[in-house]
Amino acid sequence: MEWYLLINLFFVIALVYASVGFGGGSSYLALLAVVGLSVVVMRPTALLCNLMVVAGGTWVFFREGQVEWKRIWPLLVSSVPMSYVGATITFSREDVYFQILGFALLLAAPFLWLQPHEQSSVRPLSVVWSFAIGSAIGFVSGLVSIGGGIFLSPVLYFLSWGRARQISAAASLFILVNSLSGLAGQWQQVLDLPWRFVAPLLVVVVAGGQIGSRLGARKFDPLWIRRITAVLIAVAAVFVLKDHWIF
Repeated sequence: MEWYLLINLFFVIALVYASVGFGGGSSYLALLAVVGLSVVVMRPTALLCNLMVVAGGTWVFFREGQVEWKRIWPLLVSSVPMSYVGATITFSREDVYFQILGFALLLAAPFLWLQPHEQSSVRPLSVVWSFAIGSAIGFVSGLVSIGGGIFLSPVLYFLSWGRARQISAAASLFILVNSLSGLAGQWQQVLDLPWRFVAPLLVVVVAGGQIGSRLGARKFDPLWIRRITAVLIAVAAVFVLKDHWIF
């Protein structure tokens, strides 16, 4: 893949995902796999891109008053240590990593497509269930090196956890803390990254993320953006799995 094409794709992915509070980790991983990078480079690179995208978006949601701290803290507290544990797991065979990632994305895509546009009512979620959901999604997120927003958002929608912007804010903050936790679990790989390759990618996703997070609430239909995101996730899953089938 040509370098200029990779740069532009990273920009577009960041813009689209940021408009609904996501980081884009799944699609970054798919593109990096196409480029032919090793898993030890792909995983921290995708997490760093996630971090750059959602940092600005999380700040926008915070300023809008969309962050529901009283309800989101159990999800965050439970997910962070499990994300770290997942990130520390290494794979003796890269095929195993790609298979886990691909099937996780295939599972997430239809739920993201089917989630409702808006909630008719909001129901409280117990602390116990919040801890269980946060722990499970945190572990999977750390294992496959994505922030976890694409898993958390459909779950919160189907549980009627909050309004659309509140759930986007929760997903954005969830991705932020779990990306940081995942990077902490892979700190040695971060130090060894090929920064001349990675740094330009970080620059373009910051730009795309800033534009997407600001346009998301004003210009784009959230339902269709989520469905476009679901398609991108499904495409990423196919790209990841096509060369790494179990059979």
